Amino acid sequence: MSTHPARSLSRVLEDLGPTLLDLLHGDPGAEGELGGVGIHDPHDEQHYPERAIVLGVGVHGGDEIRRLLRDLGRLGAAALVVRGPVEDDGTLGAAAEESGTALLALTRGASWAQIAAMLRTLLAEGDVGEAGEQTLGGVPSGDLFALANAIATLLDAPITIEDRRSRILAFSGRQDEADAPRVASILARRVPERYLRIHEEHGVFKELYRSDKPVHIPPPTLGDEVALPRVAIAVRAGDEILGSVWAAVRTPLTPEREEAFQEAAKLVALHMLRFRAGTDAENRLRADLVTTALEGGSGAVEALGRLGLADGPLLVMALGLAPLADADHAQVTAERQRLAGALAVHLTAVQPRSAVALLGDVAYALFPVAGDPATARERALKVASNFLERTGNRAGAVIGIGSLAPEPAALARSRANADRALRVLSGGATATRRVAAIGDVYIDALLIEMRDLAVANRDELSGSIAELVAYDRRHNAHLVETLRAWLDAFGDVITASASVFVHPNTFRYRIRRVAEVGRIDLGDPAARFAAMLELRLMGLYDPEA
Repeated sequence: MSTHPARSLSRVLEDLGPTLLDLLHGDPGAEGELGGVGIHDPHDEQHYPERAIVLGVGVHGGDEIRRLLRDLGRLGAAALVVRGPVEDDGTLGAAAEESGTALLALTRGASWAQIAAMLRTLLAEGDVGEAGEQTLGGVPSGDLFALANAIATLLDAPITIEDRRSRILAFSGRQDEADAPRVASILARRVPERYLRIHEEHGVFKELYRSDKPVHIPPPTLGDEVALPRVAIAVRAGDEILGSVWAAVRTPLTPEREEAFQEAAKLVALHMLRFRAGTDAENRLRADLVTTALEGGSGAVEALGRLGLADGPLLVMALGLAPLADADHAQVTAERQRLAGALAVHLTAVQPRSAVALLGDVAYALFPVAGDPATARERALKVASNFLERTGNRAGAVIGIGSLAPEPAALARSRANADRALRVLSGGATATRRVAAIGDVYIDALLIEMRDLAVANRDELSGSIAELVAYDRRHNAHLVETLRAWLDAFGDVITASASVFVHPNTFRYRIRRVAEVGRIDLGDPAARFAAMLELRLMGLYDPEA
């Protein structure tokens, strides 16, 4: 791990030099964070960030460099990068010291676009989620591909960067100069199995992972296929093997290029670690931003701004798993994470500005919508239903959709309503539904909350239905079943008796007993409503109750 401060010139030199940058003059340990990257344009007024690294594209000669160093010193720039090699008549050191601006040389063969991208990546460390866009769809924007091209330039050979399983993570240009096995690897994004077996039989991987220097590999012989020799080096982070870098070469590497290859492997390790750690950091920050936005407090506007969702109405979706009796905790957790990631990909394809985060046991999505509430709800229902159709029903996933949030302060209410809809679906009250908006299950949600209130107050139901339940337990009289069927059939005895498979006369006798035992006036609409409500609160519409 580096001992240099992040966003410092010394850290940049440690990460990128001497592969790409060489310090010619100046103090790399000067205090102060680097403010960003600027590009010198002699024909335009310059506005650089504070303590910027300025790329002197097209700046040549001692006089021009000295003049630019003086100008940058007045602007407070930290460093000037010019194309190497630099002809120095002995005055550049004094100019750098006087201006307080370090002078760096960019290695011949490396492009300005590559060094600009790498510098911005390094200086963006810790800035995940800032208003400036650093990722595309949650994935770092091609750092390894830029690095592969830089290494290819240094070695004059096409490059691939591979993981431990020989999957192609990135590759450089000029692959058409390589051979058929390399082309097959690029097309399949992994090394063909037949070549892996040859490498294993010859102990290539053992030697590669045992050595910290480039390993020269003769061309594999497989039928009539013609292959080029390879030079490969392992990518390490301490004792951990992250992967390897492979160059297809026509002539052996010079000692200088072998040394550059070694240094490049260290830079590849840095980028692979940053990809891994940076993705985790971004996921954590995204979850924090989504949480802040859902709370709807004073920080919601800023959080939505950083998520790119501050300029329009939103709906909250809540994805959960129905309880599975035979699934262990680890299995459910893994499935929940898988579905949350799949939902993020699905919503990004439908609406790129969506944001998804797994918070506890529920994956919440902030889904931008347009139009009136009814249109927005139908759109969200269609998108969520399509997602669950694609993922299948194996995991028992359900999605609740909250109310429209036209402003950040309304997001907390939208989340609460999404949770209410999710609870109705997870409780099995709507067995045939896997997606529901709160407006579709509002009454079911109210009943659940009324039941929660009764439980919290330790209420004991002692009314008419409770007396019928007690009577049924003593006499097995089926009075509760009879009342439920009668209410469901709106008092139609023929229909109700058929639903419980008894003769209409028997049913009429039982319904009279219901009125007598429960002391219910079935001719009173208020009494009928109270009976239906009490039945539902007691869960007696559930056959398993």
